[in-house]
Amino acid sequence: MSEPLDVPHPESRPSWDDYFLEITKLVAKRSTCLRRAVGAILVKDKRIIATGYNGVPRGLRHCSETGCLRAKLNIPSGTRHEICRGLHAEQNAIVQAAVHGTPIEGATLYCTTQPCVICSKMLINAGIRQIKIETGYPDELSLEMLREAKIELIYLKGEPL
Repeated sequence: MSEPLDVPHPESRPSWDDYFLEITKLVAKRSTCLRRAVGAILVKDKRIIATGYNGVPRGLRHCSETGCLRAKLNIPSGTRHEICRGLHAEQNAIVQAAVHGTPIEGATLYCTTQPCVICSKMLINAGIRQIKIETGYPDELSLEMLREAKIELIYLKGEPL
C-alpha cells in the first residue's frame, strides 16, 4: 500500500490571488535582465493562458553576454524603455498568447511589478480588464492611462511607489 499524500488542510490552501502571484514569481526566475526580474501571467476563468518574463527576443544574446545597455548609458529606471535589448514580461505574455492563437480579451494580468506605460498601452488594447500586482513602479502616466481605460489595478502585496 502506498503512503498517504501530504494533503494540506483546506484552510492552508492559498487563495487564487496568492496562487497566481506565486507563479509569477517563479516565472520571473527565467528572466535574463540584469537590472530587474519580472514575471507575468495572463489568467482567464482561473486558468493560466500565457506566461512571460523580461528578456531579449528569442535567439539573441542575453544581456549577461552583451552587458546592459541601459546601465552603460546610465539611464534611470522607469525612463527610456526603448533603449533596451529586452521585452517586458507583459509584452512576452501577450506575444506568447498571439503565437499560440490564444485570445486574451477579458483576461486578468498577474505581474510581479506594475506595468510601465508601454505595457499598459498594450494591455489596454489587448482588452485586459484587471491587473493584479505585487509592487508598484515609478510611472504615473501608466497609472493615469489604466484609470482612464477603467482597468482595475489591484496591489496584492505592496502599495503604489
